[in-house]
Amino acid sequence: MSDFKSIRKDIVLKTIEYYKARFIKADFVPGKSRINYAGRVFDQDELVNAVEASLDFWLTEGRFSESFAEKIAEFLGIEHVLLTNSGSSANLLALSALTSEKLGEKKLKPGDEVITVAAGFPSTISPIIQLGFIPVFIDVKIPTYNIDIEMMRRSIKSKTKCIFIAHTLGNPFDISAVMKLANEHNLWVIEDNCDAFGSEYKGKKTGTFGHLSTISFYPAHHITTGEGGAICTNDLTLASIVRAFRDWGRDCYCTGGENNTCGKRFSQQFGNLPLGFDHKYVYSEIGYNLKMTDIQAAIGAAQMDKLPDFCVRRKENFKEWCRIFSNYPAYFILPEATVGSDPAWFAFIITLREGIPFTRDEITMNLNINLIETRNLFAGNITKQPGYLNREWRISGHLDNTDYIMNNTFFLGTYPGLTKDMFEYAEKVIDSFIKSRTGKN
Repeated sequence: MSDFKSIRKDIVLKTIEYYKARFIKADFVPGKSRINYAGRVFDQDELVNAVEASLDFWLTEGRFSESFAEKIAEFLGIEHVLLTNSGSSANLLALSALTSEKLGEKKLKPGDEVITVAAGFPSTISPIIQLGFIPVFIDVKIPTYNIDIEMMRRSIKSKTKCIFIAHTLGNPFDISAVMKLANEHNLWVIEDNCDAFGSEYKGKKTGTFGHLSTISFYPAHHITTGEGGAICTNDLTLASIVRAFRDWGRDCYCTGGENNTCGKRFSQQFGNLPLGFDHKYVYSEIGYNLKMTDIQAAIGAAQMDKLPDFCVRRKENFKEWCRIFSNYPAYFILPEATVGSDPAWFAFIITLREGIPFTRDEITMNLNINLIETRNLFAGNITKQPGYLNREWRISGHLDNTDYIMNNTFFLGTYPGLTKDMFEYAEKVIDSFIKSRTGKN
């Protein structure tokens, strides 16, 4: 038994050896190697951490979870970070927290309206419907692809209680304008920061402006734990409510393996329970079990050390795509950062101009045939998606730009795995396609 530490050391050394043998990437071969729009970027640190956590065999939240959450809090400059099993769960938990009786008159009730956009991802919108609220869909502006502030202003009614929107593909929405409207009308704000972890607005990290914010650690995002997410807030009450919803709805805040942290485990009165009923089994919310495992957190803790560099590389890759597509101003609308922002771009989004000699589907098909991966802007117009038909929602004004995006917009990757050779190849493929469709040499 006494030599387990030396065995563990040997396992770690073998893990490093395994990483070098298994994961050192082969050279890029134009036309044969795929250029992905996203992907995990890691080294031996993540593998070693995952193995260390496995050897601990703690499994649920433990020392790596504590380290990961602390690193996120320090990076964002925020008080409370609660880890969860996905970014989608983070969105569900953030909105669920606003239904708590502990918020009194401020709590959200079925039938309340939540402002969002239709040119988005389902995990922002689905919780609104699932919790019995009414999504109010606002159009976006091109080329920022974020919510139209004036249209949002006109959409606010007496039943409007919350704003729940994402920083589109890492490009911050006009946070000053959104928060001003929220303050004027006493609205909750949830920042879906899943695509923008590391972006800044007026010198401050996104995910720190709203009452709550969310992060995703799915492999396509800025850092990854495989599956995973987080909810962030500076509000202690909201943090406590989120924790309750995440941990089965229980009122107790003891971490795994701890007991009687408050010193009042058997001496309190809750609901109609007997006096002194075990606080570990008191449920103040209708909750879930949506916690992260310590193995996931171990990977995330290593990824956090790389996040600043990842953000720099995403910005550099965004500039490379700008350089390439700026050669064709007659055909493409290039993306623009929101005024006052510094995006850590999730992707490079581009829209085709009207009346040009090719369609979005034609250029994306050509790129994919040549192993250059593309994606549409998520759901396009989510009100037209089969799962959202015949649901209760409201469109404020029109969704003209959203519909145009649905038919004419796509994006390419900016993730840190892209290389100079990949951009050189992509530039040739794009130029060849443009010339074949325009007859220009």
